[in-house]
Amino acid sequence: MQKSSPKKNEIKTQEPQKTKNKKRHPIALVRGIQRVKADIQNIKDKDPAAKSILEIILLYPGFHALLAYRIANKLLKWHIPFIPRLISQTARFFTGIEIHPGATIGERFFIDHGMGVVIGETTIIGDNVLVYQGVTLGGTGKDHGKRHPTIGNFVTIGAGAKVLGNITIEDNSNIGAGSVVIDDVPEHSTVVGIPGRIVQQRFFIQGQLLHNKIPDPVTCQLNRLTYELKELKEKMENK
Repeated sequence: MQKSSPKKNEIKTQEPQKTKNKKRHPIALVRGIQRVKADIQNIKDKDPAAKSILEIILLYPGFHALLAYRIANKLLKWHIPFIPRLISQTARFFTGIEIHPGATIGERFFIDHGMGVVIGETTIIGDNVLVYQGVTLGGTGKDHGKRHPTIGNFVTIGAGAKVLGNITIEDNSNIGAGSVVIDDVPEHSTVVGIPGRIVQQRFFIQGQLLHNKIPDPVTCQLNRLTYELKELKEKMENK
């Protein structure tokens, strides 16, 4: 059965499709190569500016930082001291992106542009997550243990957003640019503002979040009050 394509400039809600689980290859090196290939293909699919695979490999800092993280994270799991942090700090120097080797990052993670992105040690990131420049996934104090956020699958975090503390952003949620999120976010939610407020609306075109279409809950409330005052004024004048 053929799917009808959405009309141009039509705003609609579309659920992202969950990827099928593939069997893991028994050889770790082959699994690593497959993951890197998937990361490259993910960037090519999501970024219209990516002209070729060679351009992604050579010129994309988000890919460089993610590749360095994959290596550092594996060394950390092998209980090798010092080297994982050295790799992450070297990657930070060259890319402007800091990913702690202790973080947990799923499949097809994409950092677009990337400058200023910080991902803390106990952060957990699911699959198919998109992060823009200036995003911080950080802690709120000097607590030990789990102190950084958990990000679900198919989550988009807009430029400059801060997600702080041991909170959970559920699947298919979107964090608006410049938001500061300090509380849990349920699935299929959009969060905007400082502090972040949940807006129970979704704005997609072909599954992609329209950042410029996210409503501001404060503005919506002020507009509602303005209309109510206008109605009361008209009633008073008509008496």
